[in-house]
Amino acid sequence: MDLSSELIHSLLPLYMATALGASVFLIGMVEGVAEALALIVKLFSGVISDFFRRRKPLVLFGYGIAALSKFAFPLAPTLGWIIGARFADRLGKGIRGAPRDALIADITPPAARGRSFGLRQALDTIGGIGGPLLALAAMWYFASNFQTVFWIAVVPAMLAVVLIVVGVDEPDRPPMEKARKPNIRWSDAGRLGRNFTIVVSIAAVLTLARFSEAFLVLRAQNIGFSNAMAPLVMVVMSIVYAIASYPAGAAADRGQGPRLLSAGLLALLVADVVLAQANGRAMVLAGAALWGLHMGLTQGLLAALVAGSAPADLRGTAFGVFNLVCGIALLIASGLAGWLWDAFGPRFTFYAGAAFTIIAWIGFLRYGRRAAALPPA
Repeated sequence: MDLSSELIHSLLPLYMATALGASVFLIGMVEGVAEALALIVKLFSGVISDFFRRRKPLVLFGYGIAALSKFAFPLAPTLGWIIGARFADRLGKGIRGAPRDALIADITPPAARGRSFGLRQALDTIGGIGGPLLALAAMWYFASNFQTVFWIAVVPAMLAVVLIVVGVDEPDRPPMEKARKPNIRWSDAGRLGRNFTIVVSIAAVLTLARFSEAFLVLRAQNIGFSNAMAPLVMVVMSIVYAIASYPAGAAADRGQGPRLLSAGLLALLVADVVLAQANGRAMVLAGAALWGLHMGLTQGLLAALVAGSAPADLRGTAFGVFNLVCGIALLIASGLAGWLWDAFGPRFTFYAGAAFTIIAWIGFLRYGRRAAALPPA
C-alpha cells in the first residue's frame, strides 16, 4: 500500500500547485488535515480493536478504503475531488494504523519489540522508496501526464488488500481472555500511566518541529527541479529512512533510546538549516537525506516505547491516543508552515522548523530522557 500511496503523495503537491492552481498555504492545510485525520481516527480504531479483541477486520477495512480512494485521483475533475480523495486515503490509513501496530505488538516477544517496529518501519519505507521511483519513471514515460501516472497507483493498492485477506492471521487468545466480556471504560485511561504520557508528549513536540514531507517536494521544485524529477527528494529521504530504521530499533532494545532521540533531533535541526540555505539540487537532496535519518532514528523507537509503556489489553487504545495527539500537532505544524511559506518564503519556513527543533530538544533533555530509556518490553 505504501508503494501506491507514496507514488501519489510524491506528485500530489506539484499537481495541486501547477495543474490546479492551489496555494502553498492550501496545500499545507490539506496535508495537515489529511495526516491529522489519519492519526485522529487511529484513536477510535485502536479503542474498537481493544474492545472486540480483534485487529484484522479493522486492518482490512482500512486498507480497503485506501485502495478504493486511489481510483478517485486519476478521475477527479476538480481540486475539491482531489482533496476528498486525499482525505479518504488518509481515513483508511487511520482505521488500519493502530490495530496493525497493536497486532505487531501482540505477536512479538517483548525483548525483540524495538527490532520488530524498526523492521516494520523499514518495510514501510521500502514502499516509500519504490513509490517515488515509480513516479519518476512513469512521469518520464508518460510525458508528465499526472492522471495517467495516478492510474498506476491502483494496482499495488488492490494487491495489498488481497494480501491482507489471504496472508494475515491473528494470534490465538488465551482462554481466559476469550471468556472475558469486552469492557473498556473511561477510567482505563488512567492505567496508561505517567511514562506513556511522557512518551506521547515527546512525540507531539517532535511532530510540531517537523511538518509534512510535502514541503520537501515543494522545496525541490522551488530550487529548480522539474515536476518529473521533484519526487527524487522523497526517494532519497526514504532510502535513508529505511536504512536507519532497523539498526535504530535494535539500539532501542539495548536501552539507547535517549541517544537515538537526541541524534534524531540533531539530524532534523541540520536538515532544516540545509534546506533553508539550499541554493542547488545537491543541498536539497542532502537535506532530504538528513530528514530521512531523523525519521529512521525516532519513529520506530517511539512506537516501541508506546507498546512497552501500555498494558497489553490497552495497546490499541494507547496507539490511538498517541496518534491523536500527534495528529493535532501535525495539523498545527503543516498549517503554520504553509502560512510561513506564502508570507515569508521557503527559507524562513525551514529556519522556523529549526527553531522549533531546538525548543523540542531542550524540552526532551529536561523532561524526557528517563521515559526514552525505558526498555520496550
